Amino acid sequence: MEQEKKLKVLCLHGFRTSGGFLKKQISKWHPSILQQFDTVFPDGQFPAGGKSDIEGIFPPPYFEWFQFDKDFTEYTNLEECIAYLCDYMVKNGPFDGLLGFSQGATLSALLIGYQAQGKVLNDHPPIKFMVSVSGSKFRDPSICDVAYKDPIKAKSVHFIGEKDWLKVPSEELASAFADPLIIRHPQGHTVPRLDEASVKQLSEWSASILEDLKNADAPKASNSESSGGKDSVGVESAENLMEQVAA
Repeated sequence: MEQEKKLKVLCLHGFRTSGGFLKKQISKWHPSILQQFDTVFPDGQFPAGGKSDIEGIFPPPYFEWFQFDKDFTEYTNLEECIAYLCDYMVKNGPFDGLLGFSQGATLSALLIGYQAQGKVLNDHPPIKFMVSVSGSKFRDPSICDVAYKDPIKAKSVHFIGEKDWLKVPSEELASAFADPLIIRHPQGHTVPRLDEASVKQLSEWSASILEDLKNADAPKASNSESSGGKDSVGVESAENLMEQVAA
């Protein structure tokens, strides 16, 4: 019964890669972690405008969500990208959460921040959570003053690599959220393999989201009568995930 309703997650890939490549990147995580989620991996709207870092590693075609200058302060096709994704989410959703790597994570946080301020996705339910891997904030003040105006209340987990060239920007993005979970790893700009401690953290975080949504959907009377039971279910769910990983 616990697995009946899966939460729908839109997964946005990095610059000049593809939805298929992000799916492969995420596959290095133990399948138990994402088994409660229905993950969707679209390709960026624009074909890659130059060489991809994954040429020879993963087959083309490659895509990008928008383009930017070397200082990441000026953006091309960003408004078109936002409009495209908002339309995609309304037509193919609703989506409960977002997951993104690098450019995809930066974009995911922007969508959530914009939605919280009423700028986009007014015809889509509030995005409840986000998984960011090597994300960053936009640097254009006209964007920052809206997207990060207030602490973003959506639940978030941020994977930050010790050797990632976006380590500091990733920390800055995490600080834009009200209650971020930060999971550090020793690797660089990549979707990391998870050690046992990280698996436990992510599993418990996922279980807490499921419990929050279940409680929100349940009748108020039922909530008051069985809140203790629901808390124990969340703990058991996380413990079960750890047992599967250890097996």
